[in-house]
Amino acid sequence: MYTPSGKSDKNDLLVQHAPLVKRLAHQMKAKLPPSVEVDDLIQAGMIGLFDAINRYEDTHGAQFETYAVQRIRGSMLDELRSSDWLPRSMRQNMRKIEVAMQALQQKLGRAPLEAEVARHMKLSLAEYQNLLGEGGGHQLVYYEDFHDSSEGNEHFLDRYCTDLSDNPLQALLNAGFRDAVIRAIEALPEREKILMGLYYEQEMNLKEIGAVLGVTESRISQLHSQAIARMRAFLREKTWTGVA
Repeated sequence: MYTPSGKSDKNDLLVQHAPLVKRLAHQMKAKLPPSVEVDDLIQAGMIGLFDAINRYEDTHGAQFETYAVQRIRGSMLDELRSSDWLPRSMRQNMRKIEVAMQALQQKLGRAPLEAEVARHMKLSLAEYQNLLGEGGGHQLVYYEDFHDSSEGNEHFLDRYCTDLSDNPLQALLNAGFRDAVIRAIEALPEREKILMGLYYEQEMNLKEIGAVLGVTESRISQLHSQAIARMRAFLREKTWTGVA
């Protein structure tokens, strides 16, 4: 592991932590659409690992693996961002779902049912569920969420992020965004709340969650997309009404 001068051997570190890159790539792939190739994530992750090895010092103050994980994931996210893995048209469709959910939530005073959202959007239930399925990989926060104010309203992230010059995600966490997300999860219908717990806390994959809930993997993907849309709609509504 160390050269005669006492420094870690870079080749040894690269070989030793290559399995870590593969594990992180497969974990990330499980949360992304089928169009994303795991080999592309692994390749980007290896670049991140090599960068971590070149930058890391034994006196860095953190274990190398902890430091490397940050670099590897960051490199994978850069790859996803540059390849625009979720088409803009799909984000627009998911935004329409969010708007419908927000309007129905305000009208009904509760989380709307799937059939109600479909009817509001003038879609059949099957068409609405297909949109949800195609939106696999829809996220709670996108990079452009920190910059896009073209809709003429205060952006729902503006309330939480006061300094975009450094680390916007960290600014969100420091400013109470985590608490807002917890409230958004609590507002979900029970089955979707269970799904989110199994997915993010227990780190179960969609197939495993489907077995627990007694539905297909594709149905779990639909419900996950719907839960994310509900949470984004919740955060928008609470921001605009001054409740958040």
